Amino acid sequence: MDIFSVLTMVGGLALFLYGMDVLGDGLKKASGGKLEIILEKLTSNKLKAILLGAGVTAIIQSSSATTVMVVGFVNSGIMKLSQAIGVILGANVGTTVTAWLLSLTGVKGSGIFLQLLKPSSFSPILAITGVIMLSMCKREKHRVAATIMIGFAVLMFGMDTMSNTVKPLAENPDFIDTLLMFSNPVLGMLIGLVLTAIIQSSSASVGILQALCVSGAVSYATAIPILMGQNVGDCVAALISSASAGKQAKRASLISLYYKVIKVVAFMAIFYTMNALFQFEFLHQPASALGVAAIHTAFNVVAVVAMYPFTGVLEKLAYLTIPEKGEEIQTVEPARKEIQILDARFLSTPRVALEQCKNAAVDMANYAKEGLFLAMELFHKFDEKTADRVMELEDLVDHYEDELSTYLVKISSKHLTEKDSQELTVLLHCIGDFERISDHAVNIMESAREMYEKDLRFSKKAVEELTVFSEAVRNIINTSIQVFKEEDLKLANIVEPMEEVIDYLNSEIKKRHVKRLRKGKCTIEMGFILSDISTNYERVSDHCSNIAVCLLQLNEENFGTHEFQEHLSSKNNETFVAEVKRIQEQYKLP
Repeated sequence: MDIFSVLTMVGGLALFLYGMDVLGDGLKKASGGKLEIILEKLTSNKLKAILLGAGVTAIIQSSSATTVMVVGFVNSGIMKLSQAIGVILGANVGTTVTAWLLSLTGVKGSGIFLQLLKPSSFSPILAITGVIMLSMCKREKHRVAATIMIGFAVLMFGMDTMSNTVKPLAENPDFIDTLLMFSNPVLGMLIGLVLTAIIQSSSASVGILQALCVSGAVSYATAIPILMGQNVGDCVAALISSASAGKQAKRASLISLYYKVIKVVAFMAIFYTMNALFQFEFLHQPASALGVAAIHTAFNVVAVVAMYPFTGVLEKLAYLTIPEKGEEIQTVEPARKEIQILDARFLSTPRVALEQCKNAAVDMANYAKEGLFLAMELFHKFDEKTADRVMELEDLVDHYEDELSTYLVKISSKHLTEKDSQELTVLLHCIGDFERISDHAVNIMESAREMYEKDLRFSKKAVEELTVFSEAVRNIINTSIQVFKEEDLKLANIVEPMEEVIDYLNSEIKKRHVKRLRKGKCTIEMGFILSDISTNYERVSDHCSNIAVCLLQLNEENFGTHEFQEHLSSKNNETFVAEVKRIQEQYKLP
């Protein structure tokens, strides 16, 4: 084997690994993160968790990615450790699908159908089709499909190149002697483990083994131990990802390790004991790419079936390794701990990361709402404990904004679909509005404190007017948060008319106060406080309007934000005008 053959083989390996990476990214984008989100929500049943784990891994082509994601879910408290076990078991079955696709390089025969199954036949067609689609199509889903085609073509071309390069090695005595070394079960397992740990993908390392098998120089006696080592090496990525995580995440990665070690050790012990008794003749036969795929699948399916009744044992082993201790109890405020859902492990799957940001933003919105409603109640009965809670909630909302903004910036550096980019922009805008609502809650609380300390009281008429005003503000903030949470565009159209009515209430209440002031029924000092309160109420409604408009604007590409607001509130918009009249009747001042 000369230097040019070595370069060809290395080039084929590089194309193979790059193709697998491109294919995996394309498949993740095509799924839109929906599978991972389903995985997060539908793992209460153990069998369902196994099937979901297998399905997700088969589609995104990476058991390591699935396991790392599960570690993130467990670390965030989204998924329980017992639920994670089923997904981890299923991921080991799903990853075997890749081996079946790669076994096409070993297809032999001269028939038209068999010729079409060979990578050398269909890879160029996929590559050309993908390149044409990528250069001509502008729709996101078509470009993603093109990326998948190109990735698969490059993957298969690299595999075919490696296979063709190593074929002559079947007649090389030194190469055969080296492979015979790895027929030793321990050495074979070690090389498989190290190879998988280095390239961080069992699918890729199994593919390399299959490429070697095409040469005809690799026997099953060599292939099986290497394959077993590859199964264990696959858990390295999860172990690394859990290094800086919490105890539950570390336990999840240990479950993956223990499961792989137990199934491999059990198989090796049973298989080689039986081989010593019955002498399996097939071990000395040349292994094929198809044979490796069949063994890989059969081994993992049987292991899942055998381990299914004993998943509790895996969980106990994880707890024995990392036991429960008193210091494990979190000292952080429970609400702050929830931001753990912004786990760095999700960044490799932007759709899932954005989903966690949305969940965190909903929590942030609810904290801002709680602070505002508490502040509004302080006018009826002021107490320092409630005022302190308003300040705590404001600090918490600020913390959420900092964490979310930083996390969203990290997501923005990833390869995002157009839809994901739009959602990221909406989230950035909305968390700013939630933070400002919380600031206004503090301002309102300070006004209530000033009244309490100076022993000031509103007139009976002013109290009645503020009661109506407060109810309108409560309604708009509840509606806008519901719009944000559920992305309800129909409900979003109601927010802008509500904001228009609140603007009217703000203006009208100030006018009425001036009339009372002229009649001597109110003081200038109370007028300043009333003005501060009504202004803060009006600003809160502005931020609620921003949230609704931000979501509506995504469906109207021809408008800027202010233009779109003007379009919504136009006097020519009969639906808007009618809705304003309806809401005015609902919040009529006494």
